[in-house]
Amino acid sequence: MAPSAIDPAPLHSDRDGQALEDLSDNIDTVNLLKAQLKKERHMLEKSQFDADKDKTQFRQYEDACDRVKDFYREQHEKQTVAYNLKARNDFKSKTRAEMSIWQAIEKLNTLIDESDPDTSLSQIEHLLQSAEAIRRDGKPRWMQLTGLIHDLGKLLFFYGAEGQWDVVGDTFPVGCAFDERIIYPDTFKANPDHDHPIYGTKNGIYTPGCGLDNVMLSWGHDEYLYHIVKDQSTLPAEALAMIRYHSFYPWHSAGAYMEFMNEHDQKMLEAVRAFNPYDLYSKSDDVPSVETLKPYYLELIDEFFPNKIIRW
Repeated sequence: MAPSAIDPAPLHSDRDGQALEDLSDNIDTVNLLKAQLKKERHMLEKSQFDADKDKTQFRQYEDACDRVKDFYREQHEKQTVAYNLKARNDFKSKTRAEMSIWQAIEKLNTLIDESDPDTSLSQIEHLLQSAEAIRRDGKPRWMQLTGLIHDLGKLLFFYGAEGQWDVVGDTFPVGCAFDERIIYPDTFKANPDHDHPIYGTKNGIYTPGCGLDNVMLSWGHDEYLYHIVKDQSTLPAEALAMIRYHSFYPWHSAGAYMEFMNEHDQKMLEAVRAFNPYDLYSKSDDVPSVETLKPYYLELIDEFFPNKIIRW
């Protein structure tokens, strides 16, 4: 069966999915190191699935550092207000591929080769790992589904992204000063917005307490999927926050940009911090059986996505 029911948006045939996943894994490695060096204060019940896991066994930070720094140099130079406005306008105005959630998982599985040194699993199996870890810890059904779909925004790489820099990587606000707690902050100096008379100021185009819903985060797979799920699912606000903010490490791990938060964001921060371990530490779990688990997750998908066909 073809993975897409209606797929008018052509794939970028020259895109190297394996290279994207290699880079994404290296970025995860850097974030793993940061999590190891600084114990985060978890505001919700701590995850149980990784309690006995030796987190030092993941690939060493030094192996990823140079490539990741080169990536962030490009990302930090190109993620401007102008680009983000254009990306959002393109998302709303251009013809988009249409397929079910499971078909999107299958498409991601075919487009990104197995290349992760921490696991030999396919993309479907990796997504199921995250979801099953959440399920084993007795978390709600909506959170299990969130674990399954949280990386589906990587399809953006094949549907309109300009490169890897606007798909993966830690996210951050544009339109205000780039905080020193963003990874490799010195690489922002080449960004045209860095010394802008408005965008380069502490608050920029925002006001303290405006709420993160009103803050424009750097465009990538998180923001892309967030807009898809917000408009086409019944998933709760906590799930939307987990999807939108799971790469917003300067905020949920380093405490940056807290001045823009409102009361709602305080609750969402708890949810994102509760989700973070399942995003980082589920890769070395046992191999899940796709065929065994598929009926359960198809039921979850139907529960929270009223329309079977989603506009991507």
